[in-house]
Amino acid sequence: MKRLPVNEGGRGGSMVMTGIRDRVQVNIPFTWLMEGYLELFVKEGLHPEIGIDAQALDRYDDGDFQRVARIFLNRGRSVTLHAPFLDLAPGSPDPLVLSLTRKRLEQAVRLIPFFRPRTLVCHAGYDGRRYGGELRQVWLNNSLETWRRVADRIRGHGAMLVLENVYERGPEEMIDLFDALEGTGTRFCLDTGHLSAFGEAPADRWIEALGSRIGQLHLHDNRGEEDEHLALGDGVLDFPSILGQLARQLPSPPVVTLEPHREADLEPCLRLLEDIWPW
Repeated sequence: MKRLPVNEGGRGGSMVMTGIRDRVQVNIPFTWLMEGYLELFVKEGLHPEIGIDAQALDRYDDGDFQRVARIFLNRGRSVTLHAPFLDLAPGSPDPLVLSLTRKRLEQAVRLIPFFRPRTLVCHAGYDGRRYGGELRQVWLNNSLETWRRVADRIRGHGAMLVLENVYERGPEEMIDLFDALEGTGTRFCLDTGHLSAFGEAPADRWIEALGSRIGQLHLHDNRGEEDEHLALGDGVLDFPSILGQLARQLPSPPVVTLEPHREADLEPCLRLLEDIWPW
């Protein structure tokens, strides 16, 4: 395991965090932090959204997670966590698949006391091509049980469960889920890149239908065909319009996460967001 040249005891970081950099989270897989990016995040004063995937859960132990959590928390950084999602199905009609999904989510939930995150991001997991017709209600019932368990577990630690759109074609495919989760503290994470790459409804319709339930934003761009995770402004999404419409519905900003997949794209994202930030 690579040793990370960071002093865990101080409140380090030579950069004074100002402007947009101190208002947003930046996505980073936990394995990348352990393989060298932790030093960069500390040096640059970034607030992480840490991706907890199967590789991280199987490769690292509690001591590793606690050590990284202390480094961020001792420096006053806010943290959000992204739960595992690849090949998982939180509303699956197959009992074995559903059980495995809930086991992986429970492994992520166990980390909540270490990181004390603002949010735990999970994929809602609806795909009309798989769960349409008579399977829709089965998917909904199983999903509700899955998410009520998670929301109840994390709420006591001050974390909020947010469910993200991926393959959902429009907000209508998610409204009944959020209606049924009313009272659990669960909120919507609007992922701009996913609605562009996979959805069929424009951003304004998503915001009109679910804007009051938005607790988090995932911001990244694409050219409308693939989930490219480009820098903001390098694709087809109209971020000034999206953020402007959100600001008219939400008096204060939700949690905002930047999701570029290239290190070189982070600064352009921050610069654009600094220019168009509406709150």
